[in-house]
Order: sequence, then structure tokens, then C-alpha cells
Amino acid sequence: MKQFKMIDFWISSLLIAGFAIASIINMDYTFLIGYIVIGSWQVISMIVHLAARSFIYKGGARFVYNWIALIALITMPVGSFFILLFAAPVMAIYYTYLCYKETYVMMQRPLALLK
Repeated sequence: MKQFKMIDFWISSLLIAGFAIASIINMDYTFLIGYIVIGSWQVISMIVHLAARSFIYKGGARFVYNWIALIALITMPVGSFFILLFAAPVMAIYYTYLCYKETYVMMQRPLALLK
């Protein structure tokens, strides 16, 4: 799972940076494609983490993120698209930070954290 988390962090980081740069350069619908690609990758990652029960504990950051994502998904038919237009990039960056924190901080050996 540690290998997946590392790959997950780097893919998310590269996708966010790549689509941000491409959107600035192209000034067309690339931003919307980035929404779909990054969102799809992070949903797949979220499902893998749920299936593996990795860092999913009540009150944990990933647990809270999963609930926020579920609420966002449920409220989409009621018209929360406008809110999600602005919340999605923040959620994507937070999810990438969460992957970073789990990979490079929380999964280290206890002695490595004391240095």
C-alpha cells in the first residue's frame, strides 16, 4: 500500500501541475478536462483506500474527506454544481496533501520521526 500511496501522490501532483500549466497556456476547455481527469483519478484512489482500509478510521482526515466527497456526490442532483466548481480544486489539492502526509509523514518508522 505504501507503493500505491507514493504513486498516488506523484500522479495527483503531476496531473494538477500539468493541467494548471496547460490551462494557462491553452486558455480553452483544458481546465474542464483537468477537472474530469484529476477527479476521476482521485475517486479511483479513494475507492482503493476504502477497499484496503488504509488510514480510514473514525475522525481521521481521510474519513472526513470521504464523507465530504459523499455529501458532494449526493447533493449534485439538487444543484450543487456551482459550489463544486470552486470547491473541487481545493478538494483536489487537499487530497494530494493528504496523500503526501500519509506517505511521507505518517508511514515513516517512529525513529525516523524523532530525527
